[in-house]
Amino acid sequence: MADKSAGKLSLFSLTAMVVGSMVGAGIFNLPGRFATATGPFGAIIAWAIAGTGMYMLARVFQALAEKRPDIDSGVFAYAKAGFGDYMGFLSAFGYWLGSCLGNVFYWVLIGSTLGRFFPEIFGDGSTATAIMVSLAGIWLFHFMILRGVEQATFINMVVTIAKIVPLIVAILAFIFFFNYAQFSENFFGGVGMPEKTLLAQVRDTMLITVFVFLGIEGASVYSRFAKKRSDVGSATILGFVAVTGLMVAVTMLPFATAPRAYIAGVANPSLAGALELVVGHWGAIFISIGVLVSVLGAYLAWSLICAEVLFAAAKSKDMPKLFAAQNGNRVPANALWMTNIVVSLFVISTYWSRDAFNFMLDMTSVTSLLPYLLVAGYGVLLARSGVGYEKTPNERGRDQVFAWIAVVYTLFMFVAAGLKYVLLVAVLFVPGTILLYFWARREQKARLFTPIELVIFGVTLVAGAIGTYGLLTGIITP
Repeated sequence: MADKSAGKLSLFSLTAMVVGSMVGAGIFNLPGRFATATGPFGAIIAWAIAGTGMYMLARVFQALAEKRPDIDSGVFAYAKAGFGDYMGFLSAFGYWLGSCLGNVFYWVLIGSTLGRFFPEIFGDGSTATAIMVSLAGIWLFHFMILRGVEQATFINMVVTIAKIVPLIVAILAFIFFFNYAQFSENFFGGVGMPEKTLLAQVRDTMLITVFVFLGIEGASVYSRFAKKRSDVGSATILGFVAVTGLMVAVTMLPFATAPRAYIAGVANPSLAGALELVVGHWGAIFISIGVLVSVLGAYLAWSLICAEVLFAAAKSKDMPKLFAAQNGNRVPANALWMTNIVVSLFVISTYWSRDAFNFMLDMTSVTSLLPYLLVAGYGVLLARSGVGYEKTPNERGRDQVFAWIAVVYTLFMFVAAGLKYVLLVAVLFVPGTILLYFWARREQKARLFTPIELVIFGVTLVAGAIGTYGLLTGIITP
């Protein structure tokens, strides 16, 4: 008899997928982004909010993995199970599109990091040379992934371990040079920075906290590859705790080594500049190498996740069946081709962008909020229904509280993001619905919308029209 666990992922491998997905570009930009927005006091409040909200979301993913083991590739599948076909599609499309935008952000950061050493060639990461290097990298990874997901996840494990080392070295250096007097001076805002209310300071950090937590669902996306179903929830919590500790340390410790204005003024990746202020130029070089390794590893993880979401949505008939095809190595080849074509087009578009770096970061964060909101909402519905809780009825109340807190947190993130980004997401959802959802429904000879879904599409259409008008008139600028 064949070993059913052959080719499956262990708890360590699944945890590495979560850590590899989360520790990417964002963590290396935390010092500058936080220092621009707030001091240590505001940072503590921001991390308390973000950490609590994302921990509750992690617990929702854990509970859903345990109570609904029949649902694979959970991010969009949970939305469909709870709220119907169209919301399942919007969740899948939004998550896939956000992941594509995140991959574009990674290549822009690679270019800007190389621009530290070759400014005339790579500039801010959107020069013609930087774009050509990015395109070459995209398609190199593409053909490597086509050779097999197990090989790619093994490479991801190795890279995950390798990229943690620069972060640990930076944290140890910040601890060694910790200056309590400097930390106290920066605590409530420091000198030389514009006056802002505490609420405004915290709000300005919210999108970056969403971005750095993206990937928390990495194990859930790959649930069909898990050796044991219970490992999916365990890997989510283990990855969350490990990465949160790293992110809080990378954010807080630089405040004890230099004035806040200095940290806010360093170039991206800001961790390199912050360490350079402490140990000299070698620190910037060391972290820059770590950034390149980290971002390439995260890009690998997110390429896998992008293709897997599109593939799973096609398997469940939420996307055209074209994307449900696999090659001989069990890789969703058509989904991978579609993903990398879209990423390549977005990378090319950065040549005309004024600030591709921050725009891609913020758009990636906002597009992920709808899938997270729907997952949290399904967590509420499942706990209230009692399905899956037959053996553990005492856990229903606890899980419902966790899910409600996750719902409130994601709604708060939408408010913090602002109307601009919500409208821009709608601009992308409308053509996605018309091209992909309509195509999939025609293939199944199924009706397009229920009455409630038609209302949701109508609202999306109106928001998309407003967003398009804003872009054309210059009221909204990317």
